[in-house]
Amino acid sequence: MKIYSYSKINSFEQCPKKFKYKYINKIKVLEKSVESLLGFTVHSVLEYLYNEVKSKRIPEIGKIITIYSETWKENYNENIKIVKKEFTERDYFNKGVEFLVNYYLKNHPFKDNTLETEKKIEILLDESANIKLIGFIDRLVHNLETGEYEIHDYKTANNLPTKEQVENDKQLALYAIAIKELFGKEKEVALIWHYLAHGIKINSKRTNEQLGELKKEILFLINKIESATNFPTYISKLCDWCEYKNICPAWKENSNSL
Repeated sequence: MKIYSYSKINSFEQCPKKFKYKYINKIKVLEKSVESLLGFTVHSVLEYLYNEVKSKRIPEIGKIITIYSETWKENYNENIKIVKKEFTERDYFNKGVEFLVNYYLKNHPFKDNTLETEKKIEILLDESANIKLIGFIDRLVHNLETGEYEIHDYKTANNLPTKEQVENDKQLALYAIAIKELFGKEKEVALIWHYLAHGIKINSKRTNEQLGELKKEILFLINKIESATNFPTYISKLCDWCEYKNICPAWKENSNSL
């Protein structure tokens, strides 16, 4: 069985060389960006929050910040890289506090019927080729008022997507395929992104026809990956955050042109 994830496919689209280092050569690196630490820590705390809510307990905001602080301290080390030198580790830590406080105040008392957090999903994309896609939904909700299932995703990045980017997003749409397979193809599934830096939610939906086309597109990309023999480097601003930057010869050769 060939197992793919959205992040694996996206890695190939962003930079085939990075894909090769990570998934073929399986090069382990210690260095991580402070942005990834921020995302991980905030996600972990929100998972804790909603697991408590599911157990009929609503932790106080002070408890939430304590958990956040402890998780940050446990995971911050000398391998955490800060690309934007005008900011410090404390700046990023405080960002997370702000995200969580604002989210807590806006959504308390959390009565939106959360079914699961970090729900693992699996989609058999091609039975004959034994290709499966797996992923994890940040939070799955069954909206009792509308009957819809909601896929919630938390974003800690500063940038807001364009309308076109939202409508063409593949990740949550793929998760919608899995939810429809679980609960019924006729069920409505809402895709909801929480942009915590801006305190806003962005909603979108896909038709069954759109999801069918997406499945074909993903299979095409996977077949392209499987048949690839050349893995070029795509030089971009994202290189500054790439964990393989220091060993990528193509980046070193072109770094002066960035």
